Amino acid sequence: MIDFEKTSACKLRTIEQNELIHVDCLKHVYPDGTSALHDVCFSIYRGEIIALCGANGAGKSTLVEHLNGLLKPSVGRLVILNNEVSKRTGIITDVGIVFQDADSQVFAPTVLDDVMFGPLNKGLDKEESERVALKALESINASHLANRIPYYLSKGEKRLVAIAGVLAMEPKVIAADEPTSDLDPVHSHKIESVLLNLKNDHGISIVITTHDMDLAARLADRICIIHQGEIIATGTPKEIFYNVESLTVAGLEQPAIVRFYERLRREHNIDDAKPINEEELISLISGALKTKVVNSN
Repeated sequence: MIDFEKTSACKLRTIEQNELIHVDCLKHVYPDGTSALHDVCFSIYRGEIIALCGANGAGKSTLVEHLNGLLKPSVGRLVILNNEVSKRTGIITDVGIVFQDADSQVFAPTVLDDVMFGPLNKGLDKEESERVALKALESINASHLANRIPYYLSKGEKRLVAIAGVLAMEPKVIAADEPTSDLDPVHSHKIESVLLNLKNDHGISIVITTHDMDLAARLADRICIIHQGEIIATGTPKEIFYNVESLTVAGLEQPAIVRFYERLRREHNIDDAKPINEEELISLISGALKTKVVNSN
């Protein structure tokens, strides 16, 4: 590892007890000299969904590929489950990545074979690998796909299989790169439901990359805005989505519900409640209507 004090003004932070992944002052330079990440400080905590939001080319995928050792930092500290990653560290099975292009991840003759691939390579025998794979498929309601040939699956079905393949490795963290891109609404909702279920019922921390702010609003507990290889803002969805300046700088826009609420607030002088999802907005509007009825009587 390179000495930070000599190479960067970025300062190392103390690792917190509930951090699963701790990134400090991370820089990444590709072999052709392209600098993709600059002094990135980033954390993933137990039991959360965090959204890395940024425009195309912002560095989201590059950052995600560091989380399980596919890429190594050119400079910086990366600690995963209290183990510091170095140039010699191999793939980290505690962190699974679901790639945007499922065709690059789903390749075996049948879906069951594909989901079994990871457990078999971990050293489990065939019988145990099959048990783990079937359990992974069942946990995301995809058991009916077990004997299907991946080539004939839809994009949404392939993404479910990719998630099952990662889940069969029993990771502590799953990173999903643009998890609903190019999917129809039905499969988009299925993927969202699966990710929420993995967090709520299985205790797996989730990282998603996206430039879809409506998706981030529905799923994320915490938002990081990444722009030109740097994280320029981080906070709760409410803090980030009502900070128009940081979104504009990053080439993003507020979620539709936030834009709708901002217009309502300007035109009808309703409460400054800052909703970020449908339930909060409906509750706010219902309250305003009830107040209007009472006042009119």
